[in-house]
Amino acid sequence: MNRPCEGKVALVSGASRGLGEAIARRLSSAGAKVAISARTLDPDPRYDGSLRETAAAIEAAGGECLPVACDLSRSEDRHALISQVTEEWGRIDILVNNAAVSFMLPYTEFPEKRWRLMVEVQLWAPYELGQMVVPGMRARGEGWILNITSRSAVHPVGPPFDKFHKDAGFSAYGMVKAGLDRMTTALAAELYDDNIAVNALAPWDNVSTPGAAHHELVDGFALEGPEWMAEAALVLCSNPPSQLTGRVAYSQPLLAEFQIRPAASA
Repeated sequence: MNRPCEGKVALVSGASRGLGEAIARRLSSAGAKVAISARTLDPDPRYDGSLRETAAAIEAAGGECLPVACDLSRSEDRHALISQVTEEWGRIDILVNNAAVSFMLPYTEFPEKRWRLMVEVQLWAPYELGQMVVPGMRARGEGWILNITSRSAVHPVGPPFDKFHKDAGFSAYGMVKAGLDRMTTALAAELYDDNIAVNALAPWDNVSTPGAAHHELVDGFALEGPEWMAEAALVLCSNPPSQLTGRVAYSQPLLAEFQIRPAASA
């Protein structure tokens, strides 16, 4: 069995459910020890999934998992997360910034508090987590940072503009994802000589996760299974950093480029 992440330590944020869970499980099956973070540590009837459940699935498949409760909107939680993982396993080779908090509201009705929360979780948190893990990656001579983004970062085409872009309330969400994409390519250039890959990855079609369903992005949309993003994440977190960095990639086209299909879809 091919295990390209053997001996590596990965940290995946937002891994209690959805894409983060799928990516954590795939990196584990590829040989990585996987630390996972989210706010929901224990099963809670109010939510789908928890860190304990993700960890149990990874361990049942023979992997090693460290669940860490963390509110990424809080700097002290971010620092405690990195400290706990490095104290437990001594290193972080792969950082997957998947955690997100999203609100879809018309521009004129968007409150400052929610705007600042989205910026904190989806821009500053990945930036600060990267600042904390890059020195260790640099010292070891390699590393991988993957930012989970969205096609909502792509500019709407118009005029005329389609009904979805006029009505979906995507101004703040598209803004933070576009910022994340630009941060990705900037850091890829800055860290290239350190042999640290920095890439962004988005689903090509919508994924039926609890978050997508909450924002009514499932019914009526083309869908792909989470295994596509999980497999594409593995590609971006295991190939040589000098060869695969600076990408704003999309799941299905990336896997087609590498002639790979996820096991569940083969």
